[in-house]
Amino acid sequence: MHPEIRQIQELVERESEIVRRIRLEVGTVIVGQDGLVLRLLVGLLADGHLLLEGVPGLAKTLAVRTLASCLNARFARIQFTPDLLPADLIGTLVFNPKTADFTTRKGPVFANIVLADEINRAPAKVQSALLEAMQERQVTIGETSHPLPEPFIVLATQNPIEQEGTYPLPEAQLDRFLLKIKVDYPSRQEEREILDRMTGPPLPAVRPVATTEEILRARGTVRMVYVDEKIREYVLDLVAATRRPKEYGLDIASWIAYGASPRATLYLTTAAKAHAFINGRGYVTPDDVKALALDVLRHRILTTYEAEAREIGAEDLATRILEAVPVP
Repeated sequence: MHPEIRQIQELVERESEIVRRIRLEVGTVIVGQDGLVLRLLVGLLADGHLLLEGVPGLAKTLAVRTLASCLNARFARIQFTPDLLPADLIGTLVFNPKTADFTTRKGPVFANIVLADEINRAPAKVQSALLEAMQERQVTIGETSHPLPEPFIVLATQNPIEQEGTYPLPEAQLDRFLLKIKVDYPSRQEEREILDRMTGPPLPAVRPVATTEEILRARGTVRMVYVDEKIREYVLDLVAATRRPKEYGLDIASWIAYGASPRATLYLTTAAKAHAFINGRGYVTPDDVKALALDVLRHRILTTYEAEAREIGAEDLATRILEAVPVP
């Protein structure tokens, strides 16, 4: 092992203790959903926002609240509804008649962890109020821009857009999410454990087991995780195949309207680093990339009408690309 990689490995082994603590505490409430918990940790350590999609009752909101309770950080929950206004998220200017001037009243978005519950229940003008916060980590109220606290992460949940009374998220906002996580039903054994746990004695309160300073320090270590040149080329090939599939022997060009943006390249690399960190490694392997590639790509590939007519979704196309692109 190269001396530099060995140093990174030793640092990762020390800093990744935070992952074990959070996982143990989350496990006191959440049954199963190991993939969901893993991806929540990836988002937290990679400094990326997450979109959780699934039908009601799959513990999406509970998982986010539990993760937030594990951290000594400020948490805010925003319930998105059709009558919500942008000012309800970011805040507004309030006129004071005594002083004849305006004061800023900050909204719930000024928190470390923001749960945007059922984000697709609100119209586009409310959804777009998060755009500046998610990208620039600041909010403009009136003529003044206010920085958001560090760390800052949006964990949004949504029901499938086919359901009644929902508004599909605009592409510009979807692209700002590091991962789009599909939350599925638990197994029969897991559901039995959920039944026994949730209908028995009250569950113990979740304790804070990590501080914001520890999270920021762990993020610094994640950025140091080594990515070999071949892994970087592999990530570039995966993203390029969504734009020019013919170059990779894929006959799917007629089904792709637009491929993934450069954010996909950056986010997939960063997410793979976080995945390696969570697994106690100071270097990225192809398995780290493959483990999160679908979550990074599924909301960044726009399909054509022909693909929709054939009932071919973006996830199907991303799966074909993963199978076709050679693994280093």
